[in-house]
Amino acid sequence: MKKLSLVVFSLFFISFTAIAQETKKEEKKTQQGHTDQNKFRQMKDLLATPNDQHNAAGAPGHQYTQQKVDYVMDIRLDESNNRIYGDEEITYHNNSKDHLEYLWVQLDQNMRADDSKTPLARSNSASAFVTPDNFKSSYMDQKKGFGYNITKVESDGKPLSHTINRTMMRINLPKALAPGKTFEFRIQWNYLINDINKDGGRSGLETFEDGNNNYTIAQFFPRLAVYNNVEGWQNMQFWGRSEFALEFGDYEVNLTVPSDHIVEATGSLQNEKDVLTKTQRKRFEQARKSFDNPVLIVTQEEAEKNEKGRATGTKTWKFKAEKVRDFAFASSRKYIWDAMAVNINGKTVMATSLYPKEGNPLWEEHSTRAVATTLIEYSKLTFDYPYPKAVSVHSERQGMEYPMICFNFGRPNPDGTYSDRTKKGMIGVIVHEVGHNFFPMIVNSDERQWTWMDEGLNSFVEILAEDVYDPELFAMNPAKNITRYMGGDQSNISPIMSQGDYVKQFGPNAYTKPAAGLYILRKTIMGPELFDHAFRTYSQRWMFKHPTPEDFFRSMEDASAMDLDWFFRGWFYTTDVTDIGIKSVKPLYLTDKENERVTKLKEQYKQYFDNLGDLVYITDKKEDANPNAMNKYADGKEVPSYLYSVEFEKPGGLIMPLIVELTYADGTKKRETFPAQIWMRDDNSVKRVFASTKEVVSIVVDPDFETADVDTSNNNWPKKDGDKFDEFKNKNKKD
Repeated sequence: MKKLSLVVFSLFFISFTAIAQETKKEEKKTQQGHTDQNKFRQMKDLLATPNDQHNAAGAPGHQYTQQKVDYVMDIRLDESNNRIYGDEEITYHNNSKDHLEYLWVQLDQNMRADDSKTPLARSNSASAFVTPDNFKSSYMDQKKGFGYNITKVESDGKPLSHTINRTMMRINLPKALAPGKTFEFRIQWNYLINDINKDGGRSGLETFEDGNNNYTIAQFFPRLAVYNNVEGWQNMQFWGRSEFALEFGDYEVNLTVPSDHIVEATGSLQNEKDVLTKTQRKRFEQARKSFDNPVLIVTQEEAEKNEKGRATGTKTWKFKAEKVRDFAFASSRKYIWDAMAVNINGKTVMATSLYPKEGNPLWEEHSTRAVATTLIEYSKLTFDYPYPKAVSVHSERQGMEYPMICFNFGRPNPDGTYSDRTKKGMIGVIVHEVGHNFFPMIVNSDERQWTWMDEGLNSFVEILAEDVYDPELFAMNPAKNITRYMGGDQSNISPIMSQGDYVKQFGPNAYTKPAAGLYILRKTIMGPELFDHAFRTYSQRWMFKHPTPEDFFRSMEDASAMDLDWFFRGWFYTTDVTDIGIKSVKPLYLTDKENERVTKLKEQYKQYFDNLGDLVYITDKKEDANPNAMNKYADGKEVPSYLYSVEFEKPGGLIMPLIVELTYADGTKKRETFPAQIWMRDDNSVKRVFASTKEVVSIVVDPDFETADVDTSNNNWPKKDGDKFDEFKNKNKKD
C-alpha cells in the first residue's frame, strides 16, 4: 500500500512538472508583477502595531495602564416637574504616564438639547403624516427644553474653567495633572426628563394611563470620557447611535425619590432598613436562599394598591458600587418586585426584576429566570460574574444595558394574553441586555468606535444562552439567517470594521453578522473546545480593561494555535460573501491500460519509471475500465470501484471550509470537511477525488448551511431538477 501511494504521488509530480515545463516554453512574453493578494496573507497591513500596553499575543502589555474615576453623587428626582437634579463630586486618578492639561466630560443629554446638531445631521424628506408636536418641533422651531443645565463647575470651592462643545465638556485644569496624581472637582446640574415614547431616547420616563410614571434613568450625569494610549481622549461627539466609552471607578450614590417609589440601581443597597418594610426585608432574605424560583418582594396586589396613591414625602436610597463603568437606576410606585439567588461557582448572585402589572403574567413567569440563566451561561464561556446582582426592569419600548441593571421591552396585551413572538422578544432582550454586563460593562471595549465589539460578541453568547433557556422557542441557524443581508445590495452594506455612526444597516452590521461569524468560527472552523478556550482567554485577559479589535483577533489565534487572519480579514474588513458550489463531477475508473500521456512520461522519464515497479492507472474512459486492476495489491481489502473527480468552484469572495456530503445508492451518507486552507493556492476552484465501494447518487456542499452561503443553487449535484444527474446516468450507461 505504501508503494502504491508513492507511485500515485510520483505520477502526479511528474505530470505537473512536465506540463509546467511545456507551458514555460510557450510563454515567452513579459508579465506584469503584482503584490501578494492571497486571501491567506497575514493581517499585518490592517492591525495596529503591538506595543507594551497591547502586546502581540492580544493581552495587556507589561506597561498597560488605565484611568480611574470615582463619583459621589446626590440625585433628586422631582416627579412633579419630571426633572432630575444632581450634585456630583468627581475624583479623577491619572494612572497614565502622561501629564494631562485638561479632562473631557461627556454630556449625553445635550444630544437632544434645543441647539443639538443631531437633527441637522440627518437627511429627511416630507412625511405623509406627522403628529402636531413633531410638526411644531420640526417646522415651527418649538423648544422642548431638553439638555443639561450646568449650574456649577468648581474645585476647592472655586469656579473651574470649562468649555462645552455640544455633548462634550472640557475641564481646563489649573495646572497639568501629573502621572499618579488625582484631581477633585464638582459639577451641579439638572435637566428635564424626556418621555421615551414621545421624545425617544435610551432612557427617560413612560407615563401610564393612570398618571403614574416609570422612570428608567441612565446617561443622566456628566461622565468622564476615556483617556488611553490608543485614542488619547475618546471625545467623539455623541450623535445618538454609537454608545459609550467609559472609565471604571467606585460610586456612592444617594437617590432621593417619592417615598412610595420602589428603586433599583447599579450597586448594593446600603440602607435596607430605611427604605424597605419589615415584610419586604423578610421576603428578600427568603429570596437570597431561593435558587429555584423567584420570591415576590412586592406582590402585584401590593403594587396595584400602591399605585393608587401619591406620596408627598421622599426617601433616599443609598447605593454603593465598586469597579463599575457607569450608573443607572429605575424608580416607580407601580413596581412588582421579585428576586432569586443564582449560584455562580459557589458565589451567590441575586437575579431580580421590577415591572408594573402591565408586564404580567409574562414578566413574573420569565424575567428573573431569564436573568439567572444568562448569568450562568455567560459565566461558563467568559468568567464568573463578579457583581452582586443583575436587575431587569420593564419598560414598554426600551432595550438598554448598564452595570447590574438593564431596561427591557416585552409587554402582553391589556388582557394579559401574548404571542410567542412577544414572549421570544421579551426573553431575548432580557438575555441580551443582562449579557451586556459581560460585554462591555466588564470587558470594556470602545463602543463609540467599534459597536460590534460589545453588540456582536454579546449577541453571539446570547444565542448560546437562549438555546439553554428554551431551545424550541429560539431554534435558529445564525449562519443561514445572515445570508439574506450579506447577499443584498452591496451599496447598502458596510464592513463590520466601520465606525458605528456611519455604517449602513446598523443592526445586521453590528449585531447579527459578527454573531454569525463567531458562531461559524465555533461550530465549523475551530470547534467548540478550541474556540471556547480562546474566547474565555480573551474575556479574562480584558476583564475591567479596555480591549481593541486587535486584542480580540490576536487572542483568538494566540490561545488556539489557529491562523484565522483569512477569516477576520474577509468577515470583518470586507463585505465579501460566501458562495461555494459544485462545478463538475466526472466519473473515473481503475484500469490496467496506460494512456497516451503516461506513455509520453515514461519515455521522458524512463529511468525513474523503471524504478517504480508495478503500476495501476486511472482513466476517464469507461470502455478501458478494469475494476480488478487493484485486486492483487489490495491485501484482502475491498477495492473502491467508484471514483469521482469533483471540481468545486468559489464565485464568492469569502474563504470558508469546504463541507461535502456524499449520498450513496443504498441511502447511506458520508460527510467530509476540508479546511479553509484548501483554497490557499487557487481561490477560484479546487478538485478532489472521492473513492467508494458504493455508487454515489448525490453530492451536496454545506448541507446544514454552516458557512453563510448566499447562493445554494450550485450546492447540489445533480441539480435539484435532476436534469444533470439524468444526463450523467445516461452517459455512463453506454456500452
